[in-house]
Amino acid sequence: DVQLQASGGGLVQAGGSLRLSCAVSGITFDDYAMSWIRQAPGKEREVVSCMSKSDGSIYYADSVKGRFTISSDSNTENAVFLQMNSLKPEDTAVYYCAANLWRGGTPSSYRESYNYWGQGTQVTVSS
Repeated sequence: DVQLQASGGGLVQAGGSLRLSCAVSGITFDDYAMSWIRQAPGKEREVVSCMSKSDGSIYYADSVKGRFTISSDSNTENAVFLQMNSLKPEDTAVYYCAANLWRGGTPSSYRESYNYWGQGTQVTVSS
């Protein structure tokens, strides 16, 4: 049974940092790329970052480049992280972790493009 469990969200002031975690079970990073996707009210869903262990591809949305870093627990392969620094009010959204067979290029933001999708964690950045 595959489970993706995101956590670590919260309320933070602009300029602050948060670290999101996604607990992963039932799949391996050798087979699946892991992504962080966010959805804000009234805005389009956005793929924030994704990483593929199988070919080393990493993607960041232009809106978060230089501020966010995706990583994984390579020893146990049961967690993916998103370190978010220099947070802005426009980063406010529900953040989801998801898994699919992405291997580079611009990732899809459609939920149907993902094999597995976890529940979200709310990030709120105050100005």
